This record gives sequence, C-alpha cells and structure tokens, in this order.
Amino acid sequence: MTRSSSSMGRGQMVGFGLVAAAVTFSMLWYVFKLGNLGLSIDSDDKELLLDEEDDQDNDEKNVTNSKEVKLSLDKPGIVNDAPTTSFKPNIETVTVKPVASTKDEEVKQEESKEDPKKTKQEEVHKLVEDADKRGKVLFKAKNYLEAATCFSEAIDLIDAHHISSVEEGGSSNTLARQFVTLMNNRSAMYEKGGLPDLALSDCDAILEKDVGHCKARTRKLRILEAEKRYTEALTEVCALQLKFMQDNRDKIRMGIPCKPPVSQEKIEELVTLILPKEVEETVKRNKTLHRELPSVYTILQLLQSFSGFNAWMAKAAKDENVSSLTTKLDALEDGDTGKAELLFRRGRRYMYEQRFEDASKDFEGAYDITEKNESIKDDFEEYPRLLEWVGMGRHLRYDLDRALECYEKCSDLEPTNTEILVKRAGVKMDDGKTDDANELFETALGLEPNAVDALLHRSNLRMIKQNLEGAKADLERCIELRPDFILARLRLTTILMATQDLDGAKKALDGAEAIKPDSSDVHSYRGEMLFSSGEFADAKKEFERAIECDATNPTPYVNAALSVMNIPTSFGPPDVKEAVKLLSKAIEVDPMFHAAYVHLGQLQLSMATNLNDAREVTHLYDKGIKQCRTAEELKDICSMRILTVAQVDAAASLKMDTLNMQ
Repeated sequence: MTRSSSSMGRGQMVGFGLVAAAVTFSMLWYVFKLGNLGLSIDSDDKELLLDEEDDQDNDEKNVTNSKEVKLSLDKPGIVNDAPTTSFKPNIETVTVKPVASTKDEEVKQEESKEDPKKTKQEEVHKLVEDADKRGKVLFKAKNYLEAATCFSEAIDLIDAHHISSVEEGGSSNTLARQFVTLMNNRSAMYEKGGLPDLALSDCDAILEKDVGHCKARTRKLRILEAEKRYTEALTEVCALQLKFMQDNRDKIRMGIPCKPPVSQEKIEELVTLILPKEVEETVKRNKTLHRELPSVYTILQLLQSFSGFNAWMAKAAKDENVSSLTTKLDALEDGDTGKAELLFRRGRRYMYEQRFEDASKDFEGAYDITEKNESIKDDFEEYPRLLEWVGMGRHLRYDLDRALECYEKCSDLEPTNTEILVKRAGVKMDDGKTDDANELFETALGLEPNAVDALLHRSNLRMIKQNLEGAKADLERCIELRPDFILARLRLTTILMATQDLDGAKKALDGAEAIKPDSSDVHSYRGEMLFSSGEFADAKKEFERAIECDATNPTPYVNAALSVMNIPTSFGPPDVKEAVKLLSKAIEVDPMFHAAYVHLGQLQLSMATNLNDAREVTHLYDKGIKQCRTAEELKDICSMRILTVAQVDAAASLKMDTLNMQ
C-alpha cells in the first residue's frame, strides 16, 4: 500500500528515482541552475559602512575634500565615505582681468541677486549635512540610537522642505536621493541598536520608493530571518534573485558566469525551515477531508501484490452476478439476518468487476449489520473475510486507525493468517511506524518462512529504510518461491538499478516481460532504463507503448512528459505544450499521483505570461496537496508551493508583471 515519491514519476509502490529537470528560463530554473555561487546573508556582526550620496549637484562635486563611495559586497549594511587624496599641480596661475564695461557691471549686479528658493534649499542642505555628519560621528562611536536620532533630524528636515517645495510648485531631486540614503543609514542604526521593527519599517519605506534597493532588501531579509519569520524572508530572497535575473538576463541567457546575490543553499535552507510546519498543518487539514478511493490502477496493484488474489477472484466469478444478488437483497426486510451475507457477496462481486466504490459501500453496510447484531457473526462463515475487506477499504481511504481495528479483529479470529499480519504491517508503514511494521513481518515469517506476501512487502519496507541488500534478498527469495511473480521481478529491477547493476536489472526486467509481454509496467520500467542512459527518444517510445497497454497507468504519462522535455524539436526548444498535456492526463487518470502535480506546476510556472497565471499554479498545488496521504508525499508539492508563492509575492513587490525572463 505504501507509495513512494520518485522524480521520474513512479508513485505506485517504489520506483526508480531518476531525475529529469525541465530546463526553463524561470525563477525555478534559475534557483537550481546557477548553484551555490551567491553570497550568504550573515547576521551582520561585522562593522557597518554608512551610505554616502554619490549623485550630487555640480556645485557639491566641486567642494574641497571630495569623497568617493566605497561599496562592500561582502559586508551587509550601509556604505561609508572613504576620503581620497586630492593632488593639485604646483603651478602658479596668472589671471588677466578684462576691463569691465558698464553693461557687464549691470549683468554682474543682476546675477548677484539672490534666488530665495535657492537660498532656502542651500540652507536645508547645510542643516541636513550637519545632522548627517553628527550621525556618522556617533555611529563610529557605536552610539547607534543617538546616531539614528541625528539621521531622523536630517530626514525630518528633508520631509518638511519637500512639503514646502510642493506647496510652492518646486522640488529637489538631490534631497530626494539624500532622503533614501539617510533612511537606509537610520535603518542600519536601528538594526544595530536592537530595534528591528523600526529598522524593518525604514526598509519598507525605502523599498516603496526604490524597489531595487539591494541594501534595504538585504537588511530586511537578515532581520526577518533573525526573527524566524522565514516565509517573509524567503520572499525577500526571491525578490533579490528576480531583480538580479532582470538586470542580468542577457548574461544568464548566454551562459556568462555571474554571481547571484544569495546562494542556493540559503533558498533551500529557508524552504527547509518553512516546510515542517507547513506539512504538519496540511496533514491535520487533510485528515478532516472525505477521502476518495485511489484510482482503479492503484487498487489493482495492491490487490495483485497478495497471493490470495486469485482465490477470491475465482470465488467472486463463480458467484451470482450483481443483478441477481441485488434482486435477492431487495426482497429482504431491513432486519433480516441474511442481508449481511448478501451484501458481502455483492461487494465481492463488485470487486471482481472493478467497481470498487460500490464494493466498499456494500462491505461497510454488511459490517454495520454485524456490529448491531452480534449473533449474526456466529453463523456468518465469511465474517473474517468481511473484516478483511472492510479493513482494506478503509486502508485505501487512508483511514488508518479504523483499518487497523478491522485487521486486528480478523487476526484475533485467525491468528496464524500471515496475509492479515502483512496487511496490518502495511497500515503501520503508512502511519510511519516502521519498527512496528517490521515486527509484524517477523511474526508472519516466523509462522511461515516462505510467506511470499511477507517477503515482498518487507522488501518495500527495507527499500524505504535504504537497506537495499536486505530488500534484494527478500525479492530473490520471492522469485525463487514464485518464478511467475512479476511484481517481485519489477521490484528487483528497481533495486538493481539503484545499485548500478544494469546488466542484472535488464535480466530481471526481461524475465518480467517473458511472463507478461503486454505489461504496462514492464514497458514503463524499460523506458526508465533507457531514460537513465540518456536515450530519451527511445524511452518515450517505451512510455507510449506502456500507455497503449494500460491507459489507466499514470506513471508512463509523467515519464513521457519528462522525456519530451529532454528532446529538442526541429525549431529548438522542447515541446512544452505536449509535456503539459501528458502531465494533465496523468492527473486525470489518477488524481492522487502527486509527482504529476509537481512537474506540471513547474512547467506552468515557466509558461506563465503574467502574475495571475503564476498564481494559478498555487491552485494546482493546492489540488494536489488535498490528494496527498502522507507527510512524505506532501514534501515535494508543499516545497514547490512555498517557493511559487514566494516568487509571485516577490515579483509583485518589485512591480513586475511576469516571472518570465524571456
């Protein structure tokens, strides 16, 4: 019953775990393409450097003791002034003064008249410069909050002058630039002074005026991370990356190396910090949802993994058909003791006809009757089998506690029934209680050392625990006991692939194909082997053959889509639309196939032409999340959803219209 995730798309039982990344020029591609070239965001225990306004008026540029701005990429914070030496030529200059005419004197007198607006602005500049200098002196003395007060004084002066200028119909671009610089310096003082909320407020004000202000955004990220506000921090990381991509799109497209502002490790670290709580809350929400049964294909896979499959199928085939059993049921009164047995028989017939939802209803109906009337159980010969079927139905709906309840009742009646012990172990595995599951397998094999069911399903547990040698031994013993057990041969193929025994894997797969040449799984596995060796076109053909053999198998649709994304078309890029169509079909045939949601979401995000389309990807992930049954299944989709939401929010904060960088 246990399903495991695989990048190659296999979600039924255990698959290969091959990776086929769709190379698309989107944020998701960028995050994993550039690797760990970026700078990490430190806690900023290094000395800060104060920002200087480097875009000054021409008059200011001629001031003696001119300064140059010193930028520091590896010191988060604000930039300090670094005085430079000014060299003057040692040459005397002789000035010849022309004789001024009367007209020249008049012009000179006119020019000497003061402009009131200019004078006022110069006064403000002087006051701002004075407050700024005092702030920097206090900063160097590590009096951070006093320095912040000085920067606030300068900011208030500019703010008041701006209001006055607007009222008089003027403005000052220089003061506007100084305003942002001073705000950035003040936010740095607040951060160093232990006032993170005020520092964040200044960062937000700066980013409102300049969405591309890297220092303010880096500081905001650092503070959010320090306060363990990881979701907001991830949004800032994505904003830094998106801005970087926007500024360097041509270099990235041409493959020219360029260092991103934040490392891949930082992104992965934040997602990892966000994920556990997200998964925990989602698991709780999902437990309250009504669970549908899995796809027909998934149910058949589980049923055929038990050696009792053929026996009950034969009994169901020999029994009366659904119509005949229904006629008999309609003739009975509600309290008739024979109704439970008839419901059981019709449910079994529904199972034979693969009408699993109807079967589940009949089994539950029969069980309810026996629970209300204990005397029926004594005369009901098939009561243990009813408990088994009810347990199976509940297990399929992931109602684990109630499934275990039925299986344990059955074990009480049939303590030596190894198949029931194996099914109990399966419930424990799905509930994450692997030690309990292993104990049940040991009990089953103690009762019957050659119990094929126990060996097969224990191999699955050992694969989950990465005990590949133990799993291999179990599967080889299965095949020795039942040479025609195709599922054991396919599982063995998985193990041999994982241990790089390609010849052994091919031999095991050939053995499975000899037993059932038209097996969808056989062709899907062979396609995966071809895919792993880079033979994408041939792999795609095998996946298409797998679909022809069984159109309800979701795995080859996903695998075919990944093959498509690795095969260039005649006009260049892969056929993304075909890949999307295949992934959508996988979800259609099995809405619980979570690997399809992961890959489809990535492709749709890369194709999104606007942020509304990008937001739709989160709805797709939400749909997939509701279908997930285990925390392990949730991890992939939740991770992608977390990153997608962060990207969309980051793009919105940057006032971008799309995530697409083409």
